[in-house]
Order: sequence, then structure tokens, then C-alpha cells
Amino acid sequence: MLPDNPEFNTKINRLRGLLEQYSVDVLLLRRVGSFAWATCGAASYVNTATTEGAASLVITRERLYLVTNVIEAPRLEQEEKLTEQGWKIQISPWDTPLQALHRLVSGLSLASDVPFPGAKDISAEIARLRTRLTPEEGERFRQLGCLCAETMTAAVQQMHPGLSEYQLAALVGSEAQQRGVQPIVNLVATDERAYHFRHPLPTEKKLEKYAMLILSGRRQGLVCSITRLIHFDPLPDDLRRRIEATAQVNAVYIANSRPGSRLSEVLAAGQKCYTAQGFPDEWRWHLQGGLTGYEPREILATPTSGEIIVAGQALAWNPTIAGAKVEDTILVGAESNEILTRTSLWPVASIQIPGPSREVPCALALEV
Repeated sequence: MLPDNPEFNTKINRLRGLLEQYSVDVLLLRRVGSFAWATCGAASYVNTATTEGAASLVITRERLYLVTNVIEAPRLEQEEKLTEQGWKIQISPWDTPLQALHRLVSGLSLASDVPFPGAKDISAEIARLRTRLTPEEGERFRQLGCLCAETMTAAVQQMHPGLSEYQLAALVGSEAQQRGVQPIVNLVATDERAYHFRHPLPTEKKLEKYAMLILSGRRQGLVCSITRLIHFDPLPDDLRRRIEATAQVNAVYIANSRPGSRLSEVLAAGQKCYTAQGFPDEWRWHLQGGLTGYEPREILATPTSGEIIVAGQALAWNPTIAGAKVEDTILVGAESNEILTRTSLWPVASIQIPGPSREVPCALALEV
């Protein structure tokens, strides 16, 4: 019998529906994101950079198994309290960590969220499930968005010219960790590097005037993304133009991310805006965003994306024009969209979008 937990029960019922859909005996979840999603926020990772955790979930029509090693079992039981949630723990020695898993699924037909011997790969379907947020997850996302916004604000207030990109990233990372948020993406570009690299890993280069700060923060499995820009002097006219044009594209993406719209349609609207702003090819140089949840992007928006947006999903758009990037995470509502990563410190432009009374606020560069 499942515990009295509506969110958990909804997810397990959805997962068991996949057993019927794919005509298999067992569903195996090994991704860190899938584990967090199915357990309503528990952590299976040790190495924060890994895709597959140190624990797996095995779902059958009658049983729920948590399969791990002797190292992880005590924490998962005592701190994550997963036995109380209904999982029966199966333990392997640390030196043969998959022993219990292979024993448990031997001779059974499998579907899995990662490549696994003999299993059907249904990773795309599991990712789709992870984007269908429950009301409880929506509330956790709101809290995470606030924490990521607070992180950026607190970190930037400590920044000044002369600090290295490593030091800037350390400020963002420290402020995130102090709030219980794990900075799984922490990128920094200063000055000319912002024009040359779309994924700027921090370096020893020192800040002169301009910094681009990019954070994807994880808490209870959910991942929220935000980018902010800071300039220590009035913005040069060309850079201001690029930032404002990028913000206009972002506003178009947010305004068009409505229930019933396909991701490809939203992307097409953004492409038209890039052209109208005088930067027709900039979208080609970096992914533009998409549905988020337990990965920075669960399902990307591409020209062929057939995924239809539904109310309650979260999206993160991140349009870029060389030197500029605008990024916030939003929650799609039945009536309107909610920006989860609002920051009080940055100036906000309220951008009018063609259509019935649609205005979308976008954070612009902070001038110091």
C-alpha cells in the first residue's frame, strides 16, 4: 500500500502506467534527476557531476525497491527516510555495487531511463514525466527561484573590478550553498570573453568592467537557471543595444510559452524577433532553452520540437547575442506565466509584446 502522499502516489501511478505501456515487468530509474523526481526530492548522488547516482529505483506492479550499496543505505534510510516512503532497500557490497540490482531484475523484462543491458531505453518518456510538475513541485520551484535570485543579488554586491573569474564564481557558489542550493552550473565571463564564448568556464582573468554570471542551482532535485549582467560604468551603446535586443527576444519566448503551444512554435517566434532586432543568425550559436525540471533542460526547444506546453510546467529561456545573455526560469500558469527568478537589484524593462495586453518584464544589465 502506498503512503498517504498525493505527490508520491501520483508519480508511482504514472510510473506503473509505463509498465503497461511498454509491456515490461520492471521499470529501472538510475538517473540522479529521476531518483529525485520519483522520491519527491531525495538525493542519490555522491559525485555531483555524475548522471547516474549511487542508488537505483526498481518499480514493479507490486513492489518498490531501492537498490544501493552499504555506504549509501544508512543515509537514504535515516535522513532521506525512504523506507517510510515505501521503498524496500536492497543492499550490495561497496566493491560490487550492482550485485543486488542484477539479482533483483534477473530474468525480468526491463525498461530504463538510462542504457542498461537488456532494457528498453525510455529516457525520453521519463524526462517528459519529470516536466509534468505537481502543485507541490511548483511551490518548491517558487522557493528555489527566490533562493537563486537572492544568490545573484548577494554575490554581486560583493563584486568589484580586479577580482578573477574564479573569485566571482566562488562568490556565486558560496552564496548558493549557504542557501542550500547546489550550483551545478556556475559560469562567468568578463569583458571580451562574454563576446567570444557562450559557455564561459571561469578562468583567472580579472574583471575590468563587465561580467556575465550564469547559475543553474539544484535543490531537492529541481533545477532553476538564471543569468545576470553587471557593468562597472555606464554601458557602451553597442552593448546596451545587444542586451536590450536579447531581452526583447526573451520577452517573446516568455509571452509565447503558453498552454497548447509547441516548443518549436515558441522558438520560431523568437527567431522572428532576432531578425526584427537586426541579429537574424544569433539563435544558431547557442541553445535557446526549453522545459526544465530535474535537469537544467529536460526537453530542448528545437525547430522540430513537437512537445506541447501544458500549465504547471517550468521553462527556462536563455537567448544570447554575442556579449549578452538574458535568462530566467518561469512557471506556466493557466492564465499567465510567473517569473520565478525576479531580482530586485537589476533594472527591469517592461517589454510590450504584440498581442492582447502582453507585457513581460526582463532584467537588464546592472550599471555600477
